[in-house]
Amino acid sequence: MIKEIPRISEAEWEVMKVIWNQSPTTANDVIAVLSRNSDWKPTTIKSLISRLLKKEAIGFHQEGKTYSYFPLVSEEECIKAESSSFLRRLYGGALKPMFVNFLKEEKLTEDEIEELKKMLDERKGKS
Repeated sequence: MIKEIPRISEAEWEVMKVIWNQSPTTANDVIAVLSRNSDWKPTTIKSLISRLLKKEAIGFHQEGKTYSYFPLVSEEECIKAESSSFLRRLYGGALKPMFVNFLKEEKLTEDEIEELKKMLDERKGKS
């Protein structure tokens, strides 16, 4: 059975990044990290943690009064699910129109172009 990846909001994504990088971690640790770059209040961050628990994106271990949080889904799984959802919503699931739009709009360096060519060549060899 394939595990369904929960839909994670932009704000929840910020909490998940901390948990992916520092697992296991406490709410206070997450608050300390996110307080450096945002004006979120500790209660907001704790609410986001609660939402992630309900969505089963994270789990916890309790030792006394301390809860340590850990991811139940990997960052890679979430990125893949978000990419697929984005592609379905904006391009009807078709990769080519998205890729064409990206290439028309983005200013790519020579190195980036070479890296894309290499990736496409590798992919071509696998089909």
